[in-house]
Amino acid sequence: MSKIQNRSLYLEVADRVRELIEQGELAPGERISEKALCERFGVSRTPLREALKVLASEGLVELLTNRGARVMRLTVKMVKDTYDLMAALEGLSGELACQNISDEEIEAICRLHEEMLRHYQERNLMPYFRINQQIHESILAASGNEVLQEMYSNLSQRVKRVRYSKKMTDSFWRQAVQDHENMISALKARDGKRLGQILREHLCNKLEVASIAGMIEDDEELSVVNS
Repeated sequence: MSKIQNRSLYLEVADRVRELIEQGELAPGERISEKALCERFGVSRTPLREALKVLASEGLVELLTNRGARVMRLTVKMVKDTYDLMAALEGLSGELACQNISDEEIEAICRLHEEMLRHYQERNLMPYFRINQQIHESILAASGNEVLQEMYSNLSQRVKRVRYSKKMTDSFWRQAVQDHENMISALKARDGKRLGQILREHLCNKLEVASIAGMIEDDEELSVVNS
């Protein structure tokens, strides 16, 4: 990873650290070494600390009083609470999208869907996730509600490392693809009620995937770790 140039702002530093967390290079509960990251990115402590404040506001980092920062651990309750809100927002976005979306936007989403299916058939997981995310973002954009999109984006950052994780069984992957087939069908029919329900249930399935794969911790276990 190349070093950050002096002209870059703390937001770019935040992007780099966020990427390390999402990719698992910085593990849940791991203390963040300011010295190591400053050397890695070629920046001073000031932009790094400002970046950590941004990541703390997103729920990715926990700031420790006089002890620096560490990567936030995700528990079942934390992820479930976040998914509950995201499901409500995504369901609403589906309902609004069906009211506002153009034929051209539907065609663009359908093209993304076909590309996603190719990656699924070839078992290219990370490209599959990238297109998958673009489909959800396109439906959110089609809702026309900018406040909804901003709220959803902020929540999504908290659980991105779980939602788009490499740990997914064939059965759950197959179900996810079927969910997307149903989404496209409802979108083409402009059936907002059905699309909203599919989107809500689709996100709930993600919580089960994360729990089974061991990507989130039991709340009681975490309380012992932090005590």
